[in-house]
Amino acid sequence: MNKVKPIIMKRIYLTIFILLSGVLALSAQSLTQLEGSFKTGPAIILIATLVTFVLVGIFFRAKDPADYYAAGRSISKVGSGMAIASNWMSAASVLGMAGMMYGFGYNGLAYVVGWTGGYVLLLILMAAQIRKYGKYTAPDFIGDRYYSRDLRIVSAIFTILISFAYCVGQFGGIGLMFKWILGLNYTWSVIIGSSVVLLYTLISGMIGATKNMQIQYVIIVVSFLLPVFILAFKFDYFWLVPQIGYGAAVTDIVQGIPAPNISGGAALLNAYGHDLAIVPSPEFAMPWDPSSGTTFFQWMAICFSLMVGTAGLPHVIQRFYVVPKVTDARWSVVWGLFFICLVYWTAPSYAAFGKLLSSNHEVGMLAKDAIVVYTAQLGGVNSLVVGLLAAGAISAAFSTVSGLLVAGASAFSHDLYVKVINPSSTPKQQLNIARMGTVLMAVLVTVVALMKLGLIAQLVSVAFSMAACTIFPLFLLGIWWSGSNRAGAKAGLFAGILVTTISLTYFIVGLSGGSLPGQAFISYWLNVWYFAWLGAPLAIVVNIIVSKLTTPTPLEIKKFLAEQVHN
Repeated sequence: MNKVKPIIMKRIYLTIFILLSGVLALSAQSLTQLEGSFKTGPAIILIATLVTFVLVGIFFRAKDPADYYAAGRSISKVGSGMAIASNWMSAASVLGMAGMMYGFGYNGLAYVVGWTGGYVLLLILMAAQIRKYGKYTAPDFIGDRYYSRDLRIVSAIFTILISFAYCVGQFGGIGLMFKWILGLNYTWSVIIGSSVVLLYTLISGMIGATKNMQIQYVIIVVSFLLPVFILAFKFDYFWLVPQIGYGAAVTDIVQGIPAPNISGGAALLNAYGHDLAIVPSPEFAMPWDPSSGTTFFQWMAICFSLMVGTAGLPHVIQRFYVVPKVTDARWSVVWGLFFICLVYWTAPSYAAFGKLLSSNHEVGMLAKDAIVVYTAQLGGVNSLVVGLLAAGAISAAFSTVSGLLVAGASAFSHDLYVKVINPSSTPKQQLNIARMGTVLMAVLVTVVALMKLGLIAQLVSVAFSMAACTIFPLFLLGIWWSGSNRAGAKAGLFAGILVTTISLTYFIVGLSGGSLPGQAFISYWLNVWYFAWLGAPLAIVVNIIVSKLTTPTPLEIKKFLAEQVHN
């Protein structure tokens, strides 16, 4: 059976390639209507992609809790690296980063720097050590390392909340792409998209989701890179490596391009026939300029919050349990970083080309979170290539959502139900509870996503700040300092939760039109997008101080850390 599955995976890849090639050959129509119409070619690609996901989920479906939570620890390091990259490259990466840079220029680079730096932290500080410790989930590790049932419960609840907050942005991205392809309104687009991703997550669990993530990564990379090569070639930039060539586009944005813009004896035009021209916009290349509405402090706070938040995300940490060996955990992060960089290196290109192609006042400022597909459309890229790009964006959201739903369901089933409520439950009961938790979480996320509370990248940054203030300090000190004890962990977690609660309370009150004492002060210094700059260090310091003043960590835990985790 183990030999048969790789053969089937190869056949799936081949089938996808043949289907996409055939569909691309059927049409060469140009899309000039940005929204509000049903797009046949892209819809065919989307349906084929979704059917593939469901079929892979059925074939590699989870048969027991170990498969559902950790893929039976049967995934290779390269496969896990692809899954990590796919799981990581959410709608925030594929849609959100380009959207932030399109709207705010180089200020959006804070998200690129923060998210990439976070994976370096994971590689250096946690990957191998987490796998050596040998627990399924983040709450499982915390409950065991700090010998505390209470900490297991609280960390399980926050795992669910973090996964929930992260999912909201992904469901929003899914809704935008379904809206663009199907011509439906945003509400129905979110409902349909969330239903599909829920279906295959329930069927497959972590093992099927991980196999899907490998396929999704291929779709994401091919669909994301191809239009950039076409755009760079078409508009006379260095197309062999457009990620470098886009620098010239940024220069053109900063210095301006007069109309008409002639290249090779012909005017460069967008799909509407507008000249590729723009007035000088030097603020685009200024990360913290008053015109962007942000300061140096805010840029650095976002970078820091995203970095430490990345190293504390439960669904990312959980990926280290799906590989069979400890060395594979570290190498899976190395491969994951490589695969992630292919997309992260490309995202700013869409922002720059989008800025140039939409500069005409008749086009106006476009929806930031959909600028990736709008850029390809305005560049006159073949409609089915644009459709493939949209399918890639949906794949990015799906891959992340499946991991988040499994992480949230694992916290509910494994860490609350099995470890606290019903320790004598059977594997079948555990699997059923996990699936019930998945359904409940998906329904609630859908409801919140329909509220459209912010841009995709901003929404997911809330999850990062929450993880940085709660999960990250417990893992960092739990792995690297044996002196961190139960009392210190509880005090540090309380400090992180306090900062999180203050920030979220002021955000919700401000969003509803109200005002609390110090509203402007808290909204700036503890903004909901980056409050971890204070919360994470505070949680670590409080943990250390209280641990020093209370009963030491039991000897057997210190011995286990020294011998098993750190050799």
